[in-house]
Amino acid sequence: MSVFVKQKELKAHLKPFWLEKESIGFIPTMGALHQGHLSLMKESLKNNTVTVVSIFVNPTQFNNPEDLKKYPRTLESDMQKINSLDKNIIVYAPSVEDIYEGNTVSKHFDYDGLEFQMEGKHRPGHFDGVGTIVKKLFEIVGPTHAYFGEKDFQQLQIVKKMVEKHHLPVKIVGCKIHREANGLAMSSRNERLSAEERDNASFIFKTLTEAKKRFATKSAAAVTDWVTKTFQKQTMFELEYFEIADEETLLPCLRKSKTKTYRAFIAVFVNNVRLIDTITLK
Repeated sequence: MSVFVKQKELKAHLKPFWLEKESIGFIPTMGALHQGHLSLMKESLKNNTVTVVSIFVNPTQFNNPEDLKKYPRTLESDMQKINSLDKNIIVYAPSVEDIYEGNTVSKHFDYDGLEFQMEGKHRPGHFDGVGTIVKKLFEIVGPTHAYFGEKDFQQLQIVKKMVEKHHLPVKIVGCKIHREANGLAMSSRNERLSAEERDNASFIFKTLTEAKKRFATKSAAAVTDWVTKTFQKQTMFELEYFEIADEETLLPCLRKSKTKTYRAFIAVFVNNVRLIDTITLK
């Protein structure tokens, strides 16, 4: 397994693939890898000549310094998982200095309003940080395909919009959510939960599943009210938001339209650990 910590050395290694116009699959991660990440790598391995995985906890997308401090960092374990999957995967694990070169700030991005919904409302500056790091990584790696999980569906749509607006030569591939046996969406943040909290957090997906059933016959407002009241009865959870939105524009569903596809989005705190999940309602 080839591991690079300097972008200059990574670029030199990838240059022959660029010159030969080989397909390069790329999976940007913040580490603490789980089966969801590995499934993205498998998808890339099937469809590209070479696969690159970055492991970098990006400081500019955290609006909460405490969250950044507590984010799990498990580089050695991550390397072992990647190596067990495929020894030919290239890993880029840079320092903040190598990425930002002494200027650790976000650039401003216009995503045609996608950034003002849900996560954007609750995490100021988050998507500027996402755009900044993803664009930088694309420029360093030069991928033909990049793989993102649908758990962060808003992020997926935002990355697609950034690629479109900046005319970047990379195809964004969304991949299905991987879940634990109890239905909890796999996330690096799950590592911060106790065994009991992790088990009880299955309630989030159960609620989403029931919300989907209700949306078939009820309005978005009625379903949202039901979800809100349901979480008020659960002392272990603090509901930050639940929203039903148009998958394409991410605008809230005020009145159902047969021409649109809707999706439910949720963010919940479990003992100060923030978890998000989503489910399509079609």
